[in-house]
Amino acid sequence: MKKLLEFGRKAFFYAKVLSGYEERRIRNYRLMLEKRLQQAQEKKLALRKIPEQTILTEVRAMVEDMQALNKKLEETEAAIDDYFKPINTQAEILMKQQLEGEEQTMTEMMKVLETKAMIEEAQAQKPAKADQIGASNTHTQETESPTKQEAQMK
Repeated sequence: MKKLLEFGRKAFFYAKVLSGYEERRIRNYRLMLEKRLQQAQEKKLALRKIPEQTILTEVRAMVEDMQALNKKLEETEAAIDDYFKPINTQAEILMKQQLEGEEQTMTEMMKVLETKAMIEEAQAQKPAKADQIGASNTHTQETESPTKQEAQMK
């Protein structure tokens, strides 16, 4: 019975081969294998690209986060500047007042120093004038003395 079954299978196989059924089946199987192979290669390429894409998406996300952070920092800085603007203006006003006060004290000190220098100069010139006056007085007295003596003699 086994031999009969085996003979039937072989006969059936030959009938398939002769009719072209087996050839079509083999061709379909080969095409299916080629499609699977092509899909596997595409998956392989996709898997190779996935790390690149993952890295790129992570980098993009990081860049976006950094841009958002920079924007928040700029907004915070602007808010801080707005908050301290009145204080800064008051500080500038105070600084100007202090500088004006210092300038006034400096000008007053310069005036005081100038007057002091003039007083000292005048005091230094007084003895010199006194010497000149004394010398001129003695000179005038000497010139007047002979005339007085002449007048007394007459």
